[in-house]
Amino acid sequence: MTATASLPPHAEAEADDRASSPSSLRLSLAPTGPAPVLLDGAWWPRSRAPGIELPALTAALEPLWGRITRVTLNPTHWSDTPRKVSVAGHAVEVGWFLAQQDPHELLLFSYRVRRWNLLVVPPETTPVPAAWLMAAASDPLGTSSASLLMEEAARLWTVSETDRAVEAVWDSEGGHAARDPIARARPRR
Repeated sequence: MTATASLPPHAEAEADDRASSPSSLRLSLAPTGPAPVLLDGAWWPRSRAPGIELPALTAALEPLWGRITRVTLNPTHWSDTPRKVSVAGHAVEVGWFLAQQDPHELLLFSYRVRRWNLLVVPPETTPVPAAWLMAAASDPLGTSSASLLMEEAARLWTVSETDRAVEAVWDSEGGHAARDPIARARPRR
């Protein structure tokens, strides 16, 4: 099962001004299957404030996974480190692990036996790389860790930006016109 809770791109800007809520949650989950995966999906929070972001995430996941009792994060990319967050009338404990946890990953635990690992897409990520990351983390055949996916995304978008810059220089020097046989055949005045 793949569950995605996200707004269309044109509505993303409007939602950025609102507080996080389950209706504006940007989340993509991998389908459940027999083979274990490294990541169960991806979450794209709107800020680096876990006290604001985690309640909406856990409230949205509880109907799917049961009551979330604990969340663990690496503090590297977060603005503060609360020990508990309130979710729908109960407290969710928040653990912070610097050396033991991937800085781009969030672990969720519930009363059920299983734990869930989500890639945390940085809030400032632009929509195209974020969509790629969310799809890659939700791939049921995925074998990459959160940090490896982040490295791959950075590499892909660095190459893409470099390609666009080279093409812009080529265009500014008449590149497309030089390749166009009709443009070359026109007499110059």
